[in-house]
Amino acid sequence: MFGEDNTPATKKVTVPESVLRKRKTLEKINADRAAKASADKLERKKKRSVIFKRAEQYVKEYRAKERDEIRLQRQARANNSFYVPSEAKLAFVVRIKGINKLAPKPRKILQLLRLTKINSGTFVKLNKATLQMLQWVGPYIAWGYPNLKTTRELIYKRGFAKVHKQRLPISDNSVVENSLGKYGIICIEDVIHEIFTVGPNFKQVNNFLWPFGLSNPNGGFKGKKSVTFVEGGENGNREDKINALVQRMN
Repeated sequence: MFGEDNTPATKKVTVPESVLRKRKTLEKINADRAAKASADKLERKKKRSVIFKRAEQYVKEYRAKERDEIRLQRQARANNSFYVPSEAKLAFVVRIKGINKLAPKPRKILQLLRLTKINSGTFVKLNKATLQMLQWVGPYIAWGYPNLKTTRELIYKRGFAKVHKQRLPISDNSVVENSLGKYGIICIEDVIHEIFTVGPNFKQVNNFLWPFGLSNPNGGFKGKKSVTFVEGGENGNREDKINALVQRMN
C-alpha cells in the first residue's frame, strides 16, 4: 500500500495488552529483587560490624578476667597465703565406657546428659543437681573444667547445630541467628561466650549444640577406665586436666 507521495506506508505494530502487563510485572519483580539485594547487603554489612565489635568486647572481657586471676594469685603469694579461685560453673563431660549391663538409673542420667555414645561429650552447668548426677555416672565418664581454648576449639572444630531434631553443620552465622536470634545470639562467638561464661541463655544454647563426637585419644587411655583419675585411672573429675584429654580427642 502506498501513500500520496508513492512511498510505502509504515505499518503500525501493536503489542497485546497481556504482553505489556507481563513486561510490567517482570520489571516490578526485578526492581523489587534489586532493592531487596541492596537492603540485604546493607544489613549484612551492619551485622558484620556488630559481630566484630562483640568479638572485640569478648576478648577484652576474657583478658580482664585472666589478669584479675593473676593479680589475685600474686597478692596471695605476697601475703604468704593461698588464693582459692571461685567454684567452677562449667564442666565438659565425656563418656568413656558403659554399654552393656548398665543399671537403669545411670542409663537414664546418661540419656539426660545426652551422652548416648562412647566418646560423646557435652557441656554441663554445674549446680547441686548436676553434681549429684555426675557422681551417679562417675564410673562411665571423664569430666572437668574446660578453659576458653578448649571451649572455642570444640565448638569451631566439632560443633554441629540441632535444628528441628536434625544435625546440621554450623556453616555460617545465619544458622545460629535463625535458631537463637530471639535470645540476642547471632554468631558463633556469641555461642562460645554464652557457654564459657554460663550466661542466662546457657540452656537454650547448649541444647542448640549437638553432642560433640570425639575421637579416641591419641596414644590411647593411660590408665584403667574402671579406676578414678585421682587413683591413676581415667574416670571421674579431672578438674583442669580435662583440657589435655580433650586436646588428645579433638
